[in-house]
Amino acid sequence: MTDMLKGKTGLIIGAGTRDNMAQVIARRLARDGARMIVAGRDAAELERFAQDIGGVPATCDITSQESLAALAATARNAAGELDIVVNATGWGLLKPFALTTDAELRRMTDLQFIGPFQYFQAMLPLMRRGSSLIQISSATATIMLDNHTAYMGTKAGIDHVVRCIANEYGQYGIRANSVSPGITATPMGAGAKLVPGVWETYESHYPLGRAGTADDIADAVAWLASDGCFMSGQNLQVNGGLTLRGNPTSAEVDAAVIAATGKPRPRPWEKLEG
Repeated sequence: MTDMLKGKTGLIIGAGTRDNMAQVIARRLARDGARMIVAGRDAAELERFAQDIGGVPATCDITSQESLAALAATARNAAGELDIVVNATGWGLLKPFALTTDAELRRMTDLQFIGPFQYFQAMLPLMRRGSSLIQISSATATIMLDNHTAYMGTKAGIDHVVRCIANEYGQYGIRANSVSPGITATPMGAGAKLVPGVWETYESHYPLGRAGTADDIADAVAWLASDGCFMSGQNLQVNGGLTLRGNPTSAEVDAAVIAATGKPRPRPWEKLEG
């Protein structure tokens, strides 16, 4: 434990799933001395986790302005002002561009663009001078990944919003940055390990020889949240050099799965589309 964030209050949304990236980040920030408000949709899990790290639980749906207003009120009552605001929500929709439905596109936009936009709108009035706003983005906001167009486009869009916030709110001493993992060993990335050959193919594209962990991202967030960070309007590519080589293509992954199992990998959208 360090005291790098001692005396600071942080808020992170997306922490309603056990051991997900948001929880790992929140635990790290709490270990460094921050008092954490942890938000998400699962009230029971948030209560358990908050008790574990000595934080404050707050149920919130990032796609609801009413829910975000209630979260802002909770934060104001619990802390008055905020030093750290993190968005770690996301949905890893795996779907070809042509097959992405209107409902899926609207859900993705609500969750990964409109929701974060309005989350930051709701929390910025509570952020004091010297505070840090952090968006968990994705390497795929910069590089390609087959069959993730809606996910990638909304992540890229909110990255630019973060740059706009950095430009507009710098006069108030507020820093705004984003962090881009690659494939990560979290509940969201767990599906890549279910089919032999998939995880290994992705990992082979990392110059540092391994895929990332949630702890790697938490380390970056802790630094961005600290007073030692003189950075704003930037995107940190915390992904072991993945952007130097790029993700494997769908054809590369397919070939690896066939070599490992003798049969093609499942296509979830084929089941969805019948």
